[in-house]
Amino acid sequence: MFHSARIKLTAWYLLIIMLVSITFSTIIYQGIVREVERFDRAQRVRIQRRLLEQTGDLQSPLPMPSSNPELVKEAEQRVLALLFFINAIILLVSGGLGYLLAGYTLNPIKKMVEDQNRFIADASHELRTPLTSLKSSIEVFMRGKTANPKEVKELLSSNLEEVNQLESLTADLLQLTKYEAGNGKVHFDRVEIETVIDKAVQRVQPLAVKKHIKIIKKTIKKQVIGEAESLTKLITALLDNAIKYSSKNSTISVFCKQIDSIIEITVQDSGIGIDQKELGDIFNRFYRSDKSRSKENIAGYGLGLAIAKKIVDNHKGTITVKSKVGHGTAFTIHLPISHTRV
Repeated sequence: MFHSARIKLTAWYLLIIMLVSITFSTIIYQGIVREVERFDRAQRVRIQRRLLEQTGDLQSPLPMPSSNPELVKEAEQRVLALLFFINAIILLVSGGLGYLLAGYTLNPIKKMVEDQNRFIADASHELRTPLTSLKSSIEVFMRGKTANPKEVKELLSSNLEEVNQLESLTADLLQLTKYEAGNGKVHFDRVEIETVIDKAVQRVQPLAVKKHIKIIKKTIKKQVIGEAESLTKLITALLDNAIKYSSKNSTISVFCKQIDSIIEITVQDSGIGIDQKELGDIFNRFYRSDKSRSKENIAGYGLGLAIAKKIVDNHKGTITVKSKVGHGTAFTIHLPISHTRV
């Protein structure tokens, strides 16, 4: 589809360029022809004047010297050939450049369509799993001859868990769509980074307590320009990710420092780590490791880090990750203390 669109766009580029080129060539040709004819007439007038001056008889003007139509015609043909050659060069060069420009123009659209299709496919896949589970459990229950209150309660409890997962997925999808839209409606203000980290730790504390994980904080009293709730969700997503992939009775560290006009925030765990070849994909939507992480059978849809990346991008910051399998992972965020989006 995009190849044919690229060819059509190149053809339109060529059509426009050649129309302009041929129009200018026609104007130039007509102008040069007029100049050649004018020069021919002027030359004949000069020859006549010289003859008159040589004869000394200014009262009886000599007849106008005859024109040289063959010379004029040859000059016109040479100009026409030169313009044809120039237009052929323009056609070839603009064809190649037009093809490159068409590809450059369509690449963002192609990437957007591919991302959209991949997003739809991934979302459909993730939605299908809990829906299939719900359908199967209900069908099995309905085929049963009798049902006691205990079985009904177990069924409803299982279904409620699946519904909660669907609710969580749709909430994450809506949140990710909001950050990807970048509609500029988010209000940026001065935010205390210490307050953001404290709120994020409070949100994940129940999960940490459940796994007997200790969260160590080392913050500074500095402000950044940003949106408080988004930054809190950012740190919460990283902490939630660290808790999921850390073993029981382990420690997670959150510490920040100022480097010139940048605030650096690091969330470090001592969990299972990430393979080096997977580090480039972890911020993609719905991405989850096929090996080390999947063995843990950890709940989630692979949207937390994608959301975190979008929040960092919206705040004109950067996020990097360092990890080693079996030795933990460290996410480092760099946020400017101030920027133009206030």
